[in-house]
Amino acid sequence: MKGRVLFFSLLQDITGCQELAVDDAPATVHALLEESIYPRWPALREWRGSMLLALDHEYIRADAPLHPGFELALMPPVQGG
Repeated sequence: MKGRVLFFSLLQDITGCQELAVDDAPATVHALLEESIYPRWPALREWRGSMLLALDHEYIRADAPLHPGFELALMPPVQGG
């Protein structure tokens, strides 16, 4: 299934891009991360426990299912100051 992954803030620095088009996504966010995202950018694995995930503008857990035309946002944790 097709969709897109958006990278925000420091994650853009790691990937060198703001967006990735996905043509053949697996069924879940977790599978997409493990099969496509982390192998392409291994440094993102360090963010695995703290990265925020949003699917179509709603925060989700990694076990959320994907659907055709999905928009998955990957964001570093929010820090206050």
